[in-house]
Amino acid sequence: MEFEQYATRRLPTLIATARAVCGEPALADDVLQDVLIKLHARWPGIAAVDNVDAYVRRMIVNEFLSWRRKWSRLVPSPHPLLESAPAPDADPAALAERADLLAEVRALPPRQRVVIGLRYFADLTDMQIAEALGCAESTVRVHAARALAALRVSRSEPRSSIPQGGSR
Repeated sequence: MEFEQYATRRLPTLIATARAVCGEPALADDVLQDVLIKLHARWPGIAAVDNVDAYVRRMIVNEFLSWRRKWSRLVPSPHPLLESAPAPDADPAALAERADLLAEVRALPPRQRVVIGLRYFADLTDMQIAEALGCAESTVRVHAARALAALRVSRSEPRSSIPQGGSR
């Protein structure tokens, strides 16, 4: 199969995976573009791999984690989530709750965020996530458990009781 055929056929899935991993559509597009450039350059060797989709998922995760390391030194604060405009009949309370939850997910450490994104947004199994991260399935479950525990804690505490730094 040629690169163009693969990219055309798998692009919707690759976009969904990148958005699940990155959490921000604009960042996901940048990460996926970088991955596709690298994929095109190495296509003859990658096309011979048994599971090309798993290989490309791993490339997306690695590019995201690399991007986070590289740009965290240069960008003083995270970019706001760039989402499409809400539907006109959307419930404002539900939109606010969703925005709060997405902000809390973005605050997770990168690997925990990748696990949450791939598990709940890309609907991958622990084995597929472990393959993408290059770790054991038990490590994926640990990252997921810690991320969910952090989200539960942040959702259960009122905003005013969260310390803003310094001593109590």
